[in-house]
Amino acid sequence: MLIGVLAVLCVAGAAIADTPANCLFEDIRGTWTFYETERSGDNTLSCDTMGPVVYVKNFTLDFPNTVMDELGHQGTWTLVWNQGFEVNINQRSYFAWSYYEGNFISATSYCDRTFTGWSRDATVRNWSCFFGNKTTEVPPRETKKMSIPSAMLHQTYKNDHQMIERINGKQSSWRAKAYPEHEKYTVEEMMQRMGGPGSVLTNPPRPAPATSEQRARVSLLPENFDWRDVNGVNYVAPVRDQASCGSCYTFASLAQIESRVRIATQNVRQDVFSTQDVVSCTPLAQGCAGGFSFLIAGRYAQDQGVVAEECNPYTGKDDACVTDSTCSRTYVSDYEYLGGYYGACNEELMLQALVENGPLAVAYAVYDDFGNYEGGIYHHTGERNEFNPFEYVNHAVLLVGYGVDEATGEKYWGVKKSWGDAWGEAG
Repeated sequence: MLIGVLAVLCVAGAAIADTPANCLFEDIRGTWTFYETERSGDNTLSCDTMGPVVYVKNFTLDFPNTVMDELGHQGTWTLVWNQGFEVNINQRSYFAWSYYEGNFISATSYCDRTFTGWSRDATVRNWSCFFGNKTTEVPPRETKKMSIPSAMLHQTYKNDHQMIERINGKQSSWRAKAYPEHEKYTVEEMMQRMGGPGSVLTNPPRPAPATSEQRARVSLLPENFDWRDVNGVNYVAPVRDQASCGSCYTFASLAQIESRVRIATQNVRQDVFSTQDVVSCTPLAQGCAGGFSFLIAGRYAQDQGVVAEECNPYTGKDDACVTDSTCSRTYVSDYEYLGGYYGACNEELMLQALVENGPLAVAYAVYDDFGNYEGGIYHHTGERNEFNPFEYVNHAVLLVGYGVDEATGEKYWGVKKSWGDAWGEAG
């Protein structure tokens, strides 16, 4: 079933990583040659291997998101974090991961070529496989994303009660507490819950400058807004728990679609969609090792559609794809980054899109102290967990509202996480 849902996504400072690649805007910007197979496949087409090349096309990707072919036809493109890029031109859409060798501990990115990716037309038909080579060479980039010894990753996570006392003693904006249930996880599993160690980009793009028109529109919005209570009606599905799997991107993605469907149908449909279908079944993510809301709430939901939870119940593991093929699927009609491309987002666009269209999948930086959040307006305190070696990571959540604290006048965002409703303020 096709629901008229626009999956609009924003990167709030950071995003969740999926592969060890690290390819930046200037690495990708320039002229590419795409080598494409016959356009006769459907959405079940596997591009694990490249077939015979039938089409060769040249595309010039330019600032900020324009693309032109050799005949002068124009389209748009966007980075997907630092992992790959999507091109939309001539009524066709192309996506491929940037090429790399190695792993999250140590990797070499070859940003002037891609892995084999997928192409299809604007009607999500006539699929093909392709790969791209840039016409100018880009020097390989060496990256190391994890510094914790593997032995430490496998030790049991422990609550740092002294850190909790320091947090509560040094500020009053938010409260911290110990969660005994976290101690059933290893340090590595807790890192997965928070987004995964490969999700760090040293210099993420700054928010795009707000235009006078954007500021004027935001000035007309209410001071407080929450999709859990719009004139007494809740449009947000219940909080779920991702467990030890690094699948926050999936929960945020499907939570956005669940809310958008509720809004579009005035709560007639109250779907809970299968996160395991995404974890197990799509090459557009890395299962429990991470992924991107742009590719899941957007491209996957448009290309493949999403199914009900009972069609593939959540296991929190990288299990084989066993989704019931008889289940009906729900598709999104369109998707984009806020502002039209990665790097165009800002606070004003987030506020407007949230109120006018519905909850948004966003991502943000997570530090040691965040896991102990109990309530209030969170700020990073600078405190470090003495018991657990921990990497800076990023976490995907669903943005459901915003407001202003009556006592302090401080502005805040309200987000729905995927750690169960016992964490924080009812999840």
